[in-house]
Amino acid sequence: MSTTTYQVSGMTCGHCESSVRSELSALEGVSEVTAKASSGLVTVVSETPLDEEAVRAAVDEAGFELVGPAAG
Repeated sequence: MSTTTYQVSGMTCGHCESSVRSELSALEGVSEVTAKASSGLVTVVSETPLDEEAVRAAVDEAGFELVGPAAG
């Protein structure tokens, strides 16, 4: 399993979190997504590491911007 945390800009509420979770959950191999609007952090658990461009496209589809992998 692979766990990666990303920084996403523009999330402000629970609906935003739900939209991001829905789009990322649709990616092949993803088993769990946690999104927190308060911090802008999205954690994705997947079978194998995800292609960042696929993650970026899913976040864009949800209406937000992937800043990149979270620092730390």
